[in-house]
Amino acid sequence: MQVGAPATDKGQKSRRELMGIAIDCFARFGFQGSSVDRIARMAGVTKGAIYYHFRDKEDLLAAAVADRIGEFEARVQRACEGADPLQSLRRIAEVCAEHAFSNDRPRFIITLMIEAIDTNEKISVQLRDMMRRFRAFVRNVIKQGQENGSVRVDRDARAVAAGYVSWILGAEIQLYQDPEHFDFRTALSVFLDQLTADLRTTAPRAEPPGAQSGGRLERGSSHASQGPTR
Repeated sequence: MQVGAPATDKGQKSRRELMGIAIDCFARFGFQGSSVDRIARMAGVTKGAIYYHFRDKEDLLAAAVADRIGEFEARVQRACEGADPLQSLRRIAEVCAEHAFSNDRPRFIITLMIEAIDTNEKISVQLRDMMRRFRAFVRNVIKQGQENGSVRVDRDARAVAAGYVSWILGAEIQLYQDPEHFDFRTALSVFLDQLTADLRTTAPRAEPPGAQSGGRLERGSSHASQGPTR
C-alpha cells in the first residue's frame, strides 16, 4: 500500500477507471458543469480518492484527454499498417466512423474542442496539437502517394489534408445533432469515392519495398514524424 493513499473502501477506483468516469461526466455536463464532487459521486468514491490520483479537476481532465487522444492515434496508425495511401484514407475514415458510433462517449473530444477555446488554455493546446498531428499524418499519407505515383502531384497535400479532417469533423457533428436523418456512412462513402477519384492517377507506380503509409502520430509534437520515405 502506498504511503498517503486514501483509506480503502468499496468505492475506491483505479486511476484509469476514474478517468473513464470523468470522461463520461465531462461529455454529459461539460467542463464547467463537472465538479470534483459530481465526478466523485458518479465514481462512488470520496473526493480524497480523486485527489490522491490527480491534483485537481483540470489535471484529471488533462489526463483523460491525453489517454483518449493516445488511444485514437494508436488506432489510426494500426489501421494504416500495410495499406497504400488511398487505402489509408479510407481506413482512417473508418476508424473515425467506428469511434462516432461507439458507446464510449464519442462526443467528448468535440465538446471539449468548443468549450475549451475560451475557458481552458491547457486543454485547448492539447486538442489543437492533436488536430495538427492528425492533419500532418494525413498530409504525409498523401505525399507518400505523390512520391510513389498513386496520387496526383498537382494536388496540394496540406490543403487536401485540411479538407479531409474538416469533412470528418463536420460529418461527426451532423451525426451527433441529427442521427435519425443524417446517414453518416453513406455520406462518408460518397465523400471518399469523390476524393480518391480526384486524387488517383491513372498508372500508379509500385510501392518501394518496406514502404508504409502514414508515418507516426508523434505525441508532444504538432507534426507527424517522417517515415522512411517522408
